[in-house]
Amino acid sequence: MNEENITRIFLNDKEYILIGTAHVSKNSAEQVKEIIETEQPDSVCIELDQGRYQSITEGNKWKDTDIFKIIKEKRAGMVFINLALSSFQKRMADQMGIKPGQEMIQGIESAKTVGAKLILADRNIQTTFSRIWHSMNFKEKMMLLTQVIAGIFTDEKITEEDLEQLKTKDSIDAMLNEFTENLLQLKKPLIDERDQYLAEKIRTAPGEKVVAVLGAAHVPGVSREIEKTHDLTELTKTPPKSKKPKIIGWSIPVLIIAIIVYTFFANPDAGMQQTWSWILWHGSLSALGAALAFGHPLTILTAFVAAPITALNPLLASGWFAGLVQAFVRKPTVGDFENLSNDISSVKGFWNNKVTRILLIIILSNIGSSIGTFIGGADVLRLFFKNF
Repeated sequence: MNEENITRIFLNDKEYILIGTAHVSKNSAEQVKEIIETEQPDSVCIELDQGRYQSITEGNKWKDTDIFKIIKEKRAGMVFINLALSSFQKRMADQMGIKPGQEMIQGIESAKTVGAKLILADRNIQTTFSRIWHSMNFKEKMMLLTQVIAGIFTDEKITEEDLEQLKTKDSIDAMLNEFTENLLQLKKPLIDERDQYLAEKIRTAPGEKVVAVLGAAHVPGVSREIEKTHDLTELTKTPPKSKKPKIIGWSIPVLIIAIIVYTFFANPDAGMQQTWSWILWHGSLSALGAALAFGHPLTILTAFVAAPITALNPLLASGWFAGLVQAFVRKPTVGDFENLSNDISSVKGFWNNKVTRILLIIILSNIGSSIGTFIGGADVLRLFFKNF
């Protein structure tokens, strides 16, 4: 039996067998089958939550998605990031000629074959994304979105040998070091907390022998954390929102409005210049974002009109209005949702699919409006100091 990428832990009269896998590797899936069917464990833990498990076992769940609900609940950014990450994984899986997450599928099938109890050991992906988002400041959020969008355009080729090298502990440690240097705030919710969550689910799995199918990056952390007890309730809480962004978010529009109003009373012509500068910068940049996403002309117009107004209210965003208009005039069909898993594997697909186009419109319009806040606000201040 191939023991490569296998970690065995004996703890409290139980044996835990951790299989470190690459999520798009043929060899990983084959090894999962071999280990489970040879070891005959009492429980099999897989690195999936309930949502991802249903996606794998029930086929294409996107056709049941309500795009209007996503926009209204302000989840467009998280859904887009989820799709973009899935896109990268699917492109690699297609290159290897296998399904994404084939080793997890194999884990499910082999657990049934040997009669083992199946444990969904990972934390809910939305909880993880939420904790990631709350741990980042504005600059880090923009960096993350930039990297995710850039990832859509990558056409990187990777060999099977490269994938197998990713499963060695040294390579994983090196990857994590580079990862934490680039986006330090991401490591805790994305890796460390999930290591703790996975370890607790694996530790408490029933039976004397437990096999766990994990992404290789989690094996070192789970190996350390499995000897400890972790509070799953605490790890699944959504952290309270910081008051600082809200204070800043309201302070900027209040300051801008106060400056423009004061300028109007002192010099109406200068006040009018400030107003037009604010409108044009916000409207133009937000509309440009909608246009880059190939939005409908009415969508682009909505972004232009909404941006200068929504920029003065932190509870609103021009992209939401532009996205809703696009969803009305170019409503996604059942086919768009059914083709989503294939369309996200290419840049062309991201822009052509009506679902992902709406998400792109929301994100790019909001980014344009955010840039407009800095440029338009700076110009308002410039005109203020110039006239007074």
